[in-house]
Amino acid sequence: MAVSLQKGQRVGLGNSIQYALVGLGWDSNKYDGGYDFDLDASAFLLGANGRVLRDEDFVFYNNLEARNGAVKSMGDDLTGGNSDGGDDEQIYIDFTRLPPEIEKIAITVTIHEADIRHQNFGQVSNAYVRFAVLDYPDAPDGETILQFDLEEEFSIETALVVCEIYKRNGQWRFNAVAAGYRGGLEALCRAYGVDVE
Repeated sequence: MAVSLQKGQRVGLGNSIQYALVGLGWDSNKYDGGYDFDLDASAFLLGANGRVLRDEDFVFYNNLEARNGAVKSMGDDLTGGNSDGGDDEQIYIDFTRLPPEIEKIAITVTIHEADIRHQNFGQVSNAYVRFAVLDYPDAPDGETILQFDLEEEFSIETALVVCEIYKRNGQWRFNAVAAGYRGGLEALCRAYGVDVE
């Protein structure tokens, strides 16, 4: 039975965690904009300074795997809203491969070409993130131990920091964040120290 979290809640993930899946899902509200919703899940692997230490510490649709294979995106859902009710996008974490200098993993969702398509998170509903423990690397499913439903009412935001997985006193913890930003993926890249050309 998964523990349901509220915004701002932090919980420990235990000392024995090795492999995990972060599943993200959402529905896009129907409207006459003429474009599909292309929401993109990304992961920023951060050092103690809260910034990426290398470019490959940023996992997104153009870089599906972090260094050492520690974090992997399972690909980009280009149309938004999985009709079968399952995850729209998934990110795998292998804690055994994470470089020791990585202190935090920020999991984000952004809207691709939000300005061009006139889209924002006010047009997205039923968003959630779930954290599942896996028995072995890249297992197709696992035991969902945490679920965070983003019940926040967003409007003009085009980027969300959904959650953070961070290290404290040698133990990994989960923080339910749900913070919205304008400026899409580029704004998050700048905030986390990724070079944006």
